[in-house]
Amino acid sequence: MKNAKPGRAQRIGDQITRDLAQLIPQEVRDPRVGLVTLTGCEVTPDYAHATVYFTVLGSDPAETAEGLNAAAGMLRTHLFKKLHIHTVPTLHFELDTSTVRGFQMDALIKRAIAQTEKTGSGEEG
Repeated sequence: MKNAKPGRAQRIGDQITRDLAQLIPQEVRDPRVGLVTLTGCEVTPDYAHATVYFTVLGSDPAETAEGLNAAAGMLRTHLFKKLHIHTVPTLHFELDTSTVRGFQMDALIKRAIAQTEKTGSGEEG
């Protein structure tokens, strides 16, 4: 079956991210969930499931994921009231590791530049 509107899943994912960013601090009382930043949401083509990616500051990421996944049903109920779509996806929270990988790549690049400058200045002198 072909999507009627191209990009609809992306727009729904973006709206879910915005709504959850408001709902989590207001509604989630789980002590495992600390300072959470949502980085994105991927919705399956049938809109049955949504993977919500997050980063966390000052808390254990695994415990935060457990807390968010425990609250997923309640958050889905709140989303159902906000979103005007036929099917509100089941929520699955996963830690976004792209920022960590980005910092690691940045460190590698800086190290390579420093090594190049060190060996380059030795050849000129």
